[in-house]
Amino acid sequence: MADEILYLTELLGLKVYDLKGRLIGTLRDAALVPLIDPIRVDRFLVGAGPGWLSIRYDQIKSIDTDGIHLKDELLTPYHSDEYMLRMVRDLLDQQVIDAQGRKVVRVNDVTFLKEIENGTQVLHILEIDIGIRSIVRRVLSGIVPAGMIRSLQRRIPPHSIRWEFCNIVEADPQRRVRLNISNKLLEDMHPADLADIVEHLGHEDRTAIINAVDTETAAEMLSEVEPEIQTSIIESLKADKAADILEEMEPSEAADVLNELEQEQSEQILEEMEPEEKEEVEELLEFGEHTAGGLMDTGFLALPEQATVAEALAALRALETIEDLHYLFLVDGENHLRATVPLAKLFFAPGDSALKEFASERLLSVRDDFKQDRVAEYFDKYNLLALPVVNDEDELLGVITVDDVVALLRQG
Repeated sequence: MADEILYLTELLGLKVYDLKGRLIGTLRDAALVPLIDPIRVDRFLVGAGPGWLSIRYDQIKSIDTDGIHLKDELLTPYHSDEYMLRMVRDLLDQQVIDAQGRKVVRVNDVTFLKEIENGTQVLHILEIDIGIRSIVRRVLSGIVPAGMIRSLQRRIPPHSIRWEFCNIVEADPQRRVRLNISNKLLEDMHPADLADIVEHLGHEDRTAIINAVDTETAAEMLSEVEPEIQTSIIESLKADKAADILEEMEPSEAADVLNELEQEQSEQILEEMEPEEKEEVEELLEFGEHTAGGLMDTGFLALPEQATVAEALAALRALETIEDLHYLFLVDGENHLRATVPLAKLFFAPGDSALKEFASERLLSVRDDFKQDRVAEYFDKYNLLALPVVNDEDELLGVITVDDVVALLRQG
């Protein structure tokens, strides 16, 4: 197996010979064409005099650390091709995302597996190398014979990432298509893991990730990153793209993001939002930034105080999701808060029972102008999952969840 492995550092500078054994030039780079084959090296770029030649994989007779021998001399000059993923230009020393380890890594070397395909020796990209072993190869390459370097590196544990778990960070969306870069690895990550990765990238690469993934994934990830990074990312997006992402976020989170923007940009994004989502966010923007009103969400389920368990279950089934729903709220005809009903009590209750029979003994709520640090104290003191927010007349305005409080404490 060892003889079938070749490293990019071993390939660079290899001499290339024609059918008669005459020197043509030296290897300067190698490239995949992912739309043709996602792992096979398709082109070898050879420096010959003042220019470069492009050699197809099927023109290679043999390739090893002693050199590259051709079986076809119909060579063409190299012209830059946006469909090529070049190993030296696009990969070596660049940051990529390790989707399995959920982190950003720097590429020190690339490992290829030499195989036979239709009678031709081909190279398939196997791994990217990120550890000390690959650094040793690069430092000693061209100074120490390749065989000796291989002997030395056996003492050093390998540290590499399988190619299928690598995601290339490419800012140009059109080039992502040309290079056939999939977003699936990123979209399958937990938002918190993706947020950690984004926080370790530069500004352009962060924007590239946001533009690459779907709006739901972008919104979930944006909810997890630090506020200053949220602002930086949204500021870099076009208004319609930013609006699409904010629509997927909780209204209170979207309002927090817009509060950090310049007024003109905030208004432009609001104009691009759908009317319903826009109205919810605008309502929240009216509240003080550090108040309960600024922290609450307007997505809650309120029912008449005379409602039954059956009516509540029917209302729950009509919702798209109940993932963040912990309580139902009972209100009178004028939307005054009358009771809080834990959702867990309903599932084994008789359908004809009145909801108020299952209401919490103590009705806890806070005013919309309540300070956020006091809200956090309430959650801690009473071990709450959610807390309703009312105005001076006890009209139900929204709800604060434990997730909102955790996010608040993280920011603090």
